[in-house]
Amino acid sequence: MHKEELITLHQILVEIKDYFELVNAELKFPQYSALRINPSQIHKSKLEHKHAIFVLGQELASAMKDIEFTGSTRISARMKDLAERAEKELERNFE
Repeated sequence: MHKEELITLHQILVEIKDYFELVNAELKFPQYSALRINPSQIHKSKLEHKHAIFVLGQELASAMKDIEFTGSTRISARMKDLAERAEKELERNFE
């Protein structure tokens, strides 16, 4: 994916996160918030946005499984795996 496409996907996921928070104020997304990155930060690297997408995707999938959606556990686990891979790639690039 191109950086612009990743940023668009990042924005869509943030909109979903915002909706979940609106529906359930108790929902928090601490791992994503700790990254301190949002889609408007176009100066951030493609890899940073990719990592944020996977972290947020994992937290969204976890939130979905707590509501009622089936199959979300597998999605959450896969997104966690992808987030960890992206984080390792980020670390390699900044060494």
